[in-house]
Amino acid sequence: MKKILCLAVAGAMAISSLGAADIKGSGASFPYSVYQKWIKAYNKTTGVKIDYISEGSGAGIKHVSSRESDFGGSDKPLTPRTLQKLKLYQFPSVVGAIVMAYNIPNVKDLKLSRAAIAEIALGHIKYWDNKLIKMANPSVKLPHKKLTFVHRSDASGTTFNFTYYLSKSNLEWRKGFGAKKSVTWPGDHHIGGKGNPGVGALIKQTPYSVGYMDYADAKTNSISMATVENKEGYYIKPTLKAFQASAAMANLKPKFDFYSVIADPMGKDSYPIVAATFILLPKEKVDMDKKVTAFFDWAYKNGADIASSLGYVPLPNALTDKIREYWKQKGI
Repeated sequence: MKKILCLAVAGAMAISSLGAADIKGSGASFPYSVYQKWIKAYNKTTGVKIDYISEGSGAGIKHVSSRESDFGGSDKPLTPRTLQKLKLYQFPSVVGAIVMAYNIPNVKDLKLSRAAIAEIALGHIKYWDNKLIKMANPSVKLPHKKLTFVHRSDASGTTFNFTYYLSKSNLEWRKGFGAKKSVTWPGDHHIGGKGNPGVGALIKQTPYSVGYMDYADAKTNSISMATVENKEGYYIKPTLKAFQASAAMANLKPKFDFYSVIADPMGKDSYPIVAATFILLPKEKVDMDKKVTAFFDWAYKNGADIASSLGYVPLPNALTDKIREYWKQKGI
């Protein structure tokens, strides 16, 4: 059933209750949960109204590049060359995780190996009692039911980071598809949802489904999440501690506009599918850029507990100090 389902989730994906906005942003749905909380807290403290529309990293890059928004959100970092071409600045805001969420009636504590995740994405695994899945779950009674793979239907940084992970872990995927924001998914048993909330909604309503989505949305919507095998062969549950271990491996440098993809890090305690998410600013809009950076400066100083409570990893002080120096050098 090769089809794409686009769900209308605008009501859950836009912060419009604040009225006319002083700052307008759009883009990645991956950090939406934490941005929403930060925006409300910042408004309460300062009175500044920010509107962030969650519509995917592709749209976020497009809209800030065309100057339709004051800032863009993207889970796919742009290279220094691309930033130069588009006349944009870039810095990270927070680190989060991508989970393998699933809906299998009466099955808990599912484990998925690196090989199984790749074979599911490649369309090779058709049923839940496939031997590759059973190998990691010897005590789980897996049903002989057709597996439905749920993915993003829009251009997505979550997809970019998930496919980057697949490219690191599977040669067939790397040669055939690579790391991309949009993918023509192989196989005949997949469906697509718009945004991370759209993927989550499809998983919840589709028995025997599995898909990739951000941890915060899966947690908020009480969707089961698999324990997954990391690069060193350890099975790691999706927890804040494991995400922090992964984030510690990030190599984000201001010299390269913080360009770095941190999916599939080393470390026996590291959760394998993690991503930093980024903010994009137009170079010429200095006054507005200063307003945007003031908000994120506040979030770095005051929003760590909010981020942690949602399952995101706040950026360490050493990195936020580098970001502030980057802003200073750029005059924003």
